Amino acid sequence: MDKEEIKKFLPHREPMLLIETAYIDEEGVAHATYRIKEDEFFTRGHFPGNPVVPGVIQCEIMAQSCAILVKDEIPGHLTLYAGLDKVRFKNAVHPGDLCEVTATLNERRGQLFFCSAKLTVNGKLCCKGDPSFALVPIE
Repeated sequence: MDKEEIKKFLPHREPMLLIETAYIDEEGVAHATYRIKEDEFFTRGHFPGNPVVPGVIQCEIMAQSCAILVKDEIPGHLTLYAGLDKVRFKNAVHPGDLCEVTATLNERRGQLFFCSAKLTVNGKLCCKGDPSFALVPIE
């Protein structure tokens, strides 16, 4: 899926839509990418002269990638964080980097989804964790 197709499923919009391509492979693993742009709102002040993507943004990229796993159930719902466990940051992410995410669905309880995700740049692990989210009907 490209960005326009992703918008059919995810309720996020720019500047908070943080995946540009996505697909689910035959084993049920979601793969998504996002290239960090030079003028992102979150790198302009973090840190001047040495911009680094904040960890919370890396986690959001992973969470949006996880939501792709249940994309057909999202229309009419918001995807809201339920938790974020076992998060670790291993390497910095900078403007120009292509973030590549792999995400798996570990468990489902009703409208709660428990996932695992990894974000890499050029094959180097930058962030990993276990996001969980709920699908909440839009009223």
